[in-house]
Amino acid sequence: MNDSPGWASPGSAPSDDQEAGIPKPSSPVDEGGPAGQWSPAQPPPGQWTPPAAPGNGPGTPQSAQGWGGPPPGPGWGGPPMAAKPGVIPLRPLSVGEILDGAVSTMRAHWRTVLGVSLTVSVFAEIVVILVQRYLLPEPTSVDPDAVGAEALRQATDSAASELLTSAPGTLIAMIATLVTTSVLTVVISRSVLGRGVTLSEAWAEARPRLLPLLGLTLLLSLMSAAIMAVGLFPGLLLGDGAGGIALAFVGLAAACGVVLWLMIRFTLAAPALMLERQPVLTALRRSAKLVRGSWWRTFGILALTYLLVIIVSLIIAVPFGIIAVTVDSDGLSEFLNSSPSDYGWPFLVITGIGEVIISTLTYPFTAGVMALLYVDQRIRREALDLDLARAAGVPGYDAPGN
Repeated sequence: MNDSPGWASPGSAPSDDQEAGIPKPSSPVDEGGPAGQWSPAQPPPGQWTPPAAPGNGPGTPQSAQGWGGPPPGPGWGGPPMAAKPGVIPLRPLSVGEILDGAVSTMRAHWRTVLGVSLTVSVFAEIVVILVQRYLLPEPTSVDPDAVGAEALRQATDSAASELLTSAPGTLIAMIATLVTTSVLTVVISRSVLGRGVTLSEAWAEARPRLLPLLGLTLLLSLMSAAIMAVGLFPGLLLGDGAGGIALAFVGLAAACGVVLWLMIRFTLAAPALMLERQPVLTALRRSAKLVRGSWWRTFGILALTYLLVIIVSLIIAVPFGIIAVTVDSDGLSEFLNSSPSDYGWPFLVITGIGEVIISTLTYPFTAGVMALLYVDQRIRREALDLDLARAAGVPGYDAPGN
């Protein structure tokens, strides 16, 4: 039974064009008003009155009615209590509520969340270790005494070698991120309604969207690579002189700025693709519209998210790295001068365990922030909270006509 157009209730038979846990937009995103404001479509005034409490009545003083007394000065009092059937209140979210909602999802559905992230992390890390041990080429040697054109050539060869060395791990990490993000986005969309979902149910719903999600990721990666190449090209044309190096540096900095702007603009494309069942290009347009007017806010939330991820990663990785170097190396200098193919099994296994722990904890957190940021923007632009409240069965939010 559908609760609103384009909505399929979790656990019920999906509609023909929607299988995920977030309603499709029933009108263009820009009709919700300027960024950061509520949509004009709001509940009737009676649904925003304070909840009834014992002793509330016409003759009861305001301070005894559960709202903490009158405001200290002129103007409105605090906002009415929002419905919270799941991990977030159904209203525009603060930064703290988005981060807390991601952590709350991990706690409330830890079996499903940690099950998928741990499984994918272990498999991905085993593949990475085997690639590092047997397939990676020897790194290019660099002469520290080289100068001029020879130093630039060696630096270029070394950068190309590092890129080739890191490519397999990056590809494996990208695939692991795709799988976990697709499944965990489904889990998070259910947790907003206060409903659970098993790992098999989440996988069954996410599996058809894996290829479109892979296509979206590859498209964004190619877009970034093309922009970086365009930025470097003028400097490379001038050769290895001072002018060419300076122009290449300026072009690289400009290209990085453009890539950053585009990645933030399209950061909500993956949740739109997963939860609205949108094709790749439509998901990109949806993200651009949802982020419009909120670029800096989105950037700040993502920057804080990745800062927290880096801190957690360092807290876990540093002890495991020290133990690995102590067990499998004669000293830090030998470790720094070794190539990945020279690492012994103790080093690879110990650091691999640390990486599994990091991935198991950070994959759900980042996926949760992305999904809740998407929900927050749709609440601000499209009054999605009304559809979510109806789907969750919150009293007073019956579907129109009921």
